[in-house]
Amino acid sequence: MILRESIHDGATRTDLLFIRRADKTGDPWSGHMAFPGGHMESSDDSLLAAAVRETHEEIGLDLLVRGTHIGTLDQQHAQPRGRTLNMVIAPYVFRLDADAAFRPNHEVAEVVWTPLDPIARGDNHTEEERIISGSPVMFSGYRINGGHFVWGLTYRMMQSFFEALDPNWEAPNV
Repeated sequence: MILRESIHDGATRTDLLFIRRADKTGDPWSGHMAFPGGHMESSDDSLLAAAVRETHEEIGLDLLVRGTHIGTLDQQHAQPRGRTLNMVIAPYVFRLDADAAFRPNHEVAEVVWTPLDPIARGDNHTEEERIISGSPVMFSGYRINGGHFVWGLTYRMMQSFFEALDPNWEAPNV
């Protein structure tokens, strides 16, 4: 997760960065809203190093130069299309210290900044139907800029983030 402070209408606000994954046949997360990230490689010294490398590869952002690591969230298990994979996601939180221009690679269709406060308050919390294993299933999520729907693994990471900020935070009801 990447956060930045920005000024809008004379007030400071915190924005959260998402990517929309490129459409790719066979990719269970094709076209989904997500955070930059990916798999650890043998050249990575740690999961944190993998997150920094993947962010640079995916959107051209060097977090070692333009960001500060401010925390780590609870690990999440990947469950694409209702299946449990032997894949654990280790989310890291960064603050962007300087403006950056993005250079998305072939894995990223779009980079989207959105205000954090309306998400935390549940202002844009909703449900959307997705087809899982041929059957319609309702999923909770957030509707952000451009009508994008944030759900699934990314939604769970956001809930973990809000719970880390405020142990009394409760997920909004639709």
